[in-house]
Amino acid sequence: MLLPKGNGQCSGCWSRSVSAGRPPNSREHGGAQPYEAIPLAGDHGWLNLYHLWRTDGFFNRHRVMTENFNRLGPIYREKLGNKESVNIFLPDDIAVLFQSEGMSPNRMLLDAWVAHRDYRNHKCGIFLKNGEVWRSERLVLNKEVISPSAVSKFSPLVDLVAQEFTDFVERELEAGRWLAEINMLPILFRLSLESSFHLLYGDRLGLFAEKVDSSSDRFIQAVEEMLQTTIPLLYIPLELAKWLNVKPWRDHVAAWDFLFEHADQCFGQLLHKLQNVPEGERKYLGIIPELIDQAKLPIDIIKANSVELMVGSVETTAHTLLFTLFELARNPSIQTALRDEATAAYREAQGDVCKLMSSVPLLRAAIKETLRLYPIGLTLQRYPVRDIVIQNYHIPAGTMVMAGLYTMGRSPEIFPEPERYNPGRWLTSDRNYFQAVNFGFGMRQCIGRRIAEAEIGIFLIHILRKFQIVTKSEADLKLIYGFIVMVEDPPLLAFRPFTD
Repeated sequence: MLLPKGNGQCSGCWSRSVSAGRPPNSREHGGAQPYEAIPLAGDHGWLNLYHLWRTDGFFNRHRVMTENFNRLGPIYREKLGNKESVNIFLPDDIAVLFQSEGMSPNRMLLDAWVAHRDYRNHKCGIFLKNGEVWRSERLVLNKEVISPSAVSKFSPLVDLVAQEFTDFVERELEAGRWLAEINMLPILFRLSLESSFHLLYGDRLGLFAEKVDSSSDRFIQAVEEMLQTTIPLLYIPLELAKWLNVKPWRDHVAAWDFLFEHADQCFGQLLHKLQNVPEGERKYLGIIPELIDQAKLPIDIIKANSVELMVGSVETTAHTLLFTLFELARNPSIQTALRDEATAAYREAQGDVCKLMSSVPLLRAAIKETLRLYPIGLTLQRYPVRDIVIQNYHIPAGTMVMAGLYTMGRSPEIFPEPERYNPGRWLTSDRNYFQAVNFGFGMRQCIGRRIAEAEIGIFLIHILRKFQIVTKSEADLKLIYGFIVMVEDPPLLAFRPFTD
């Protein structure tokens, strides 16, 4: 249980400030304590980094942060190497951070990712940009990636992949190949990759055919390798890593190289395809063709963003689906309720995918509940554009402030019975003020949010309509941090045919 300590505020007062919905930091700046008074998790950045490495703290970052909150209270400072941050997790405090992010919100950029782009003379996508350049490109992308009209256009492409996937599962079951419980994560990666490729490029990879191109598996391996090597490169001096040509840097570059080579091939095929389609006969093909047609962004910028969108959507969708299926398997009553809702909505929608997705509130709540327990991103980061006060501490403009999503989701002060999987908590009349921020907030919320939500929701509807998900495992999953929050040992699951 999270107990606030070390900040001069009793646990009862802290609890009441959360439940009452009042920001506990509402005093004027003049009465706030100085920045240096914020509880500090270790004085020496490099010693802290060494200790984190020696104790496997990199892979247990979510637990380390929660332990620090338990020990130091709802706000603390942390030094790791040459980086310093202020860490928070209370929804009201995150709201204060959101209100101070400005018109062009800045987030922490990943130096290793940027270094690869510079090293290979590639452009950066908006994930690796801040300021006005980020804002101008983001506004163009919003129209085709995250707007309601964009979702209505690419959702049918996702639906086609979902239907093909259920057909594939049925064939596997009929052939007797999926009778035992298996690790579904590699299969869910293929599902996510097939769908993301279809909605981005308007083409198919054929990942559920009898014979699959090995380059697709290599794509997934490259994504995983890139994420794994990002962690050590977050904190060690990057120039030193490059000069010594250490293995994490070499592997990081090789992984990104493959991902960009894949994008080059996709763009070459797409441009050839577009040139051979008469302008008057062109239908909606996907996000990337629409961006190319608009010609509001250079091709190399569109390509850079396509790489980031593909990587982000594949990881988010596959892992969130796995976590959701596992929780539904060990909560059969919730699974039944979701199946009933999905079946009724599917019949009512009559092929209208957008109408379908608007008719499943419990399923949307289940996705929120999964992301509460298993946030793909461990933190959200912002640099406030003006001085702010959080927990009665003064935080200067330009300070990196990190919101701990895993800690918030597991806090009994915020979510009663936090270990219990309960989608209904999101359907009550009680406010959920800044409690569902896994995709970020404001103008800088995740650009791939609607892609991931559409994929996860549509996939679940089709899976639930056709199959019962079962597992023999009742134990909680052991999570590790590999730049994203993931499961150490994927649970074994099985699909069983379901008929009305």
